[in-house]
Amino acid sequence: MINSIFDIELSAKPGKTYWVDGNREWREEFIYFLLVDRFHDDLARKPADQADRQPGFGNASQLRKICGGTLNGITQHLDYIRDLGCTAVWLSPVFENNAFSYHGYAIENYLNIDPRFGTKKDLEDLVEKAHGYDIKVFLDIVLHHSGDNWTYPGDDKYFYYQGAIFPFESWRSPELPVPIELRNPELYWRKGQIRNFDVYPETREGDFENLKSFKNDSSPEALLVQQILTKIHCYWIRETDIDGFRIDAVKHMGEETVSQFCSHVREYAYKLGKRNFFLFGEFVGPEEMFNRYIGPKTSVVVEDKAIYFGLNSVLDFPLYHILADVIRGVSKPERLIERYESLRKNALGRGEFGEFLVTFIDNHDQLGQVIKRRFGKEASENQIIAGIGFLLCALGTPCIYYGTEQGFEGSGEQDFNVREAMFSLENPELNALNKSCRIYQEIAALARVRKENAPLRFGRMYMRKLSVDGKNFILPTFEKCLLAFSRVLYDEEIIVAYNSSQNEEDAEYVLVDPMLNPQGSVFRFIYGDKGSVNVLLNEEGNRHFIKLKLGPAQFVVLTNGNTVG
Repeated sequence: MINSIFDIELSAKPGKTYWVDGNREWREEFIYFLLVDRFHDDLARKPADQADRQPGFGNASQLRKICGGTLNGITQHLDYIRDLGCTAVWLSPVFENNAFSYHGYAIENYLNIDPRFGTKKDLEDLVEKAHGYDIKVFLDIVLHHSGDNWTYPGDDKYFYYQGAIFPFESWRSPELPVPIELRNPELYWRKGQIRNFDVYPETREGDFENLKSFKNDSSPEALLVQQILTKIHCYWIRETDIDGFRIDAVKHMGEETVSQFCSHVREYAYKLGKRNFFLFGEFVGPEEMFNRYIGPKTSVVVEDKAIYFGLNSVLDFPLYHILADVIRGVSKPERLIERYESLRKNALGRGEFGEFLVTFIDNHDQLGQVIKRRFGKEASENQIIAGIGFLLCALGTPCIYYGTEQGFEGSGEQDFNVREAMFSLENPELNALNKSCRIYQEIAALARVRKENAPLRFGRMYMRKLSVDGKNFILPTFEKCLLAFSRVLYDEEIIVAYNSSQNEEDAEYVLVDPMLNPQGSVFRFIYGDKGSVNVLLNEEGNRHFIKLKLGPAQFVVLTNGNTVG
């Protein structure tokens, strides 16, 4: 058992060939995010063979605590993720946690896999099998705070108050945390729980409830923490051949701290031959703040003239807060259109792929929401398909939250309500990994369309104006409307369109690129319908458009090209 960072070996494992994914860029991925405890256990189970959606497993009492999912359970069912069309798996934190934690974000031993999930060998086996399927594996990691590994005086709750530092009382265990270098009270802020998550420096220095925050400024103690955490996470790359990290709570750390960690980890991955190591962060806040964490940053330390390259991307929470209501037809699309205009403006300083954030419509951690609810709670099957279809066809790296593909409907006041199990907690023979489910099959079909059509992975994106008469074109303004956008890659244009009405069909004209689509040329359906439509021209000869007639909640994809790739 390794207990100190000085016991860590970082030279390449003898005889080990580290996996390289060839030429696939991170913006091409389709990520499947799962909670290790909730995906599958070690039992041999089967789903009910049905086309209908189903609820997740577990009641409120069961979902508050560990359910029994394991790394081996994931390994045995990677084909389910592969056949959905996903090219990467994002695992919730796997390091050994405080006993009360099922979710993984309360770490007490950074150098050991939580025994409830399995062993280091189990993680190695999962990664190896995933690579055999050409699937990448990303680990969720926590740099801002550790678990509840020590106490304030009297083991009382202390709350942030004007930056005051409170006394350290004692460690909860004589052996924890691990590595032993973290058993130093001076490495922690000790300023009590955060009250206001949007006020600095409180949100950076305070504790996440009972989880204890590390120092993350430019102090010697903070730099030591960074060195320790960097070496720990390089160790896991070396041991298990993982392909990326999702970094939790990014906005609660300084941009230089995050950028230096990312650069050092990326440099280590390069030493092992892994040239596309993906680093993306959780960031709940204004999009303008993303720019401070993505792309190149210059060190503020006078003696350090290096440029540090920060995160590749962040989770697109601004889109998440808008998209679901637009897809369900209860929100006007203006904010969605504005979201892409904001993305365009803010992407200019983020590097080559600055527009490609990690997009999602369902999430395990719904901060600030009084009632937590999955997208499927108030969405029909067609709306769920359209929501994931939008992610797969629009700008960004799409990410699906486990269970969405089965239509899970969890909701409630606490996060555990949207963290259902994919396996029955009463029937040891039953799971929810149903490949016959219509939602699963349609998402898999859309994933194939994305994989086979390069514009959907690399193309520029344009929201398209619409018209009911072929003369006056405007962007959509009503809750229930036809919504359309293009992805253009050199000489190929793909049109993606969706009718957000659940009850009425919608027939409208959609503008297309006039330089690429002369009058009489053809767009053919590649998803959602059959046949083709011709490009039309208005009387003035300055508008090129196609006419689409979509049924309620119908989602379609059309192309003007014949090539795939």
